[in-house]
Amino acid sequence: MITAQQLLSSPRMFSGVQPTGDLHLGNYLGAIASWIKLLDQHPGIFAIVDYHAITVPFQARDLASLRREAALTYLACGLDPERCLIFEQSRVPEHTELAWIFSTLCPMGLLERMTQFKDKKQQHAASINLGLFAYPVLQAADILLYNAELVPVGEDQAQHLELTRELARKFNTAFGQLFVEPQTYLSKTPRLLGIYGKEKMSKSKGNHIPLLSDEKTLRKTINRCTTDTKRITATDPGVPADCPMFSNLHTSFTPEAERAQILAGCTTATLGCGACKAILFEHLNTVLTPIRERRAALAEKPRILTDILEHGAVTARAIATETLQKAKSLMGLQ
Repeated sequence: MITAQQLLSSPRMFSGVQPTGDLHLGNYLGAIASWIKLLDQHPGIFAIVDYHAITVPFQARDLASLRREAALTYLACGLDPERCLIFEQSRVPEHTELAWIFSTLCPMGLLERMTQFKDKKQQHAASINLGLFAYPVLQAADILLYNAELVPVGEDQAQHLELTRELARKFNTAFGQLFVEPQTYLSKTPRLLGIYGKEKMSKSKGNHIPLLSDEKTLRKTINRCTTDTKRITATDPGVPADCPMFSNLHTSFTPEAERAQILAGCTTATLGCGACKAILFEHLNTVLTPIRERRAALAEKPRILTDILEHGAVTARAIATETLQKAKSLMGLQ
């Protein structure tokens, strides 16, 4: 498994993933697949951010299994412990200690302007808490503890990463140079919409394709996909640009040459929507079957996952402890 020396010997990336369960196709295409490609150039540090997960209502009885399930799924998707570190955030207490230090440098006005907090405040109005308000400060500590140079994020997290850079600058100016200002990596992959084609794919919206769908569930979900609503019968020519299934899912998972055939068949009414969905099923199933199989194989050997997470926690803490000691020394706290 990857060592601390290997991680620190070249520019590295960091990403935190919440143990929410039931990852979907949008998570895979928008994040995980990008991370795997980036590992060719950058060693990775991936934290299962369970402290972030408890900032909104959660079931304590489920959290332990969700943490393991998240790690299991990411490994099944292709994250390689020889090239990246995977660990649970709560196993490395330096995250929260550095977050406290950063909280003394962070004006409340900066946090009040975070658009994601405003959105969460509306969603969880009855349970809003300090942890949710200070979420970006802990996120900054997550990243800066490892002096990650690259952070793959979605557009909704870009504002948080700018705050991370701001806190790095504030600390460096006040106490001495220590933290690297990380760069944002925005995936070039278009955001995957849900099966109805109107909103971003989301478990909470009920418009998602679960990443671990078996073949029966996958076929059933694809059959619910919205197509060109103006195409009433199979003999009506379709307009692929008006078909969310084509412009969203086929565009992302069907080879270009075959998409050209689908386009021709749709516009001439020689290919019906049912047959078009069957083609999509085959391509998605080709992507998801190896993930399902690897996940099942890993689940049969739980010791492997335990060892990976234990190695991750020990290695992450060794790096984090050194960074925190340097920060405290510069501040006169050591």
